[in-house]
Amino acid sequence: MEFKDFEIHPRALSVLEEQGLTTPTAIQEQAIPPALAGRDIVAIAQTGTGKTLAFALPLLTRLAQTKITPNRALILTPTRELAVQVHGVVEEIARAMKIRATCVYGGAAMNPQVSALRKGSPVIVATPGRLLDHLARGNVRFNKLDTLIFDEADRMLDMGFLPDIRELLKKLPSERHTMMFSATFPDEINSLARQFMREPEWISVGAIS
Repeated sequence: MEFKDFEIHPRALSVLEEQGLTTPTAIQEQAIPPALAGRDIVAIAQTGTGKTLAFALPLLTRLAQTKITPNRALILTPTRELAVQVHGVVEEIARAMKIRATCVYGGAAMNPQVSALRKGSPVIVATPGRLLDHLARGNVRFNKLDTLIFDEADRMLDMGFLPDIRELLKKLPSERHTMMFSATFPDEINSLARQFMREPEWISVGAIS
């Protein structure tokens, strides 16, 4: 199977071809079809297996099929470094599709982030703590949110973000497409999935702890 066998947006496929990427990894092959279909997903696979493209490609393809408006998709990551990394992958494909992506995280100046959020961006990549700060200040609203993605969900829980995550979930529409990606499978992920997701499809690749 190759990326061209999925119903991925042609401009996204062009970016992959320019990067020399033609064959999906195991997690990409299993996660992309249900994600394109709008199914909620819990995907467990080790770091470095290509989880970012597994959610970025269907996310951007689905966005491009609708009227693109601000704050439609939110990708939560546990650290600043991962937020920057994920944003870089998403932005390269999104730019080719004329979709804007914004990255917000702690340890950086607020004003540029405030400006970007108030300007409006269809895709936001964020760390939980800084995003809650922006929500409290009225810099961003998610009343039109379609898609929520947790990346490295187990690391977020390990770092003590569970209260922040629960607080954020209260501020997001309950009717949404939710995907959760993790390297391990702690009990809290099972609890979150059953509480906040709609009949998720469970995907696991490789050895799971």
